[in-house]
Amino acid sequence: MNETPYIFELNNGIRIVHQPMNRAAAHCGLMIGAGSRNEQKHEHGLAHFMEHCLFKGTEKRKTFHILSRLDAVGGELNAFTSKEETWVHASFLREHYERAIELIADIAFNSTFPENEIEKEKEVIADELNSYKDSPAEMIFEEFDELVFGSHPIGRTILGSEKSLATFKRDHLIAFRDRNYNNENLIFSSAGDIELIELKALVEKYFGDHKLRKAKPLKKVNAVLNAKHVVEKKDIHQVHYVIGAPAYEFHDERRPGLTLLNNILGGPAMNNRLSMNIRERHGIAYHIDSSYAPFSDCGIFSIYLGTEKKNLEKSKKLIWKELDILKNTRLSSRQLNESKKQIMAQIALAQDSGSAVMFSLAKSLFMFNRIDSMNEIFKRVEEITSEQLQDISHDIFDKKKMSSMTYTY
Repeated sequence: MNETPYIFELNNGIRIVHQPMNRAAAHCGLMIGAGSRNEQKHEHGLAHFMEHCLFKGTEKRKTFHILSRLDAVGGELNAFTSKEETWVHASFLREHYERAIELIADIAFNSTFPENEIEKEKEVIADELNSYKDSPAEMIFEEFDELVFGSHPIGRTILGSEKSLATFKRDHLIAFRDRNYNNENLIFSSAGDIELIELKALVEKYFGDHKLRKAKPLKKVNAVLNAKHVVEKKDIHQVHYVIGAPAYEFHDERRPGLTLLNNILGGPAMNNRLSMNIRERHGIAYHIDSSYAPFSDCGIFSIYLGTEKKNLEKSKKLIWKELDILKNTRLSSRQLNESKKQIMAQIALAQDSGSAVMFSLAKSLFMFNRIDSMNEIFKRVEEITSEQLQDISHDIFDKKKMSSMTYTY
């Protein structure tokens, strides 16, 4: 995949990004720069509920016709909601580009939100909420976000609550869409085998008439900087533990360094430091990793551990041992170079997935208003120094900042 992505803008402000990929399968989607953080106090869970209700009927389609439109030709239609974005996306054979683009536009702009379907979907999401509560390894992260970000919407659970869900009406959905589905927040992303002139014609045809709307500024995030430690009793058979702290936003120049540091400490590779020490050397945890999630104006770093209750205190000491090593000992040239090679390979391998390319193109354009080449990304990785990693370690792994949440029995 050597071709540079194409970027252009419709007259109404909607941006388009396309990566040519010579494959039978193609992927496209609409990224809406509005997620759970865009909710007002009385709207907790509305962004996610909105995502569900987009599929419940448009001015010309019932639910059955929406769900069958791509499935009938072997394609897939899906959606998801995160803290800062909502996606409606599709994967399909390349000859069905127009079918996918027309369907996504119809869902995003013409959904009618029938009252009877809204009430049925509340039951579906209530089941989703209960399923989530049955998964403490997932639920603990939602509660940890609230611990770090306090009452700000970015700290609240994406799913909402049964209490808030019960209050939602059709008018709430329309108001949320009108307030947040603004053209400057909309990016249509494509990765597949289609001529640019044809893609331009299709997006102009199906997105070009969407009325221009301006986005409103969001409430700034103020993370809770004083460490908090919470222990909750649960009906579970394993202890779940998260420790972490506020971290850097997308535009912070230290973000690449923390991304690399996180990869070294507890990233996806099996040879990350936490896994090698706590899982492999001591054999006291099946699941341990770290994560770093940057947002537009804040970020969060965390370490997750699942273990037996008798091993929790030992695990905590081993976690802090690894953090202290990174704080007090600079990586050697060999260690640093190997770590850089590892993360650069992971970045390159991710580009093998057409859908991953589609998502990353839109995210980059939305956050930075540009798409960096692989060489530019690798250059930034190469520029990271061991001194910078040590400085970041001292900043993020500060005991005064590191909050924790424990689910125990």
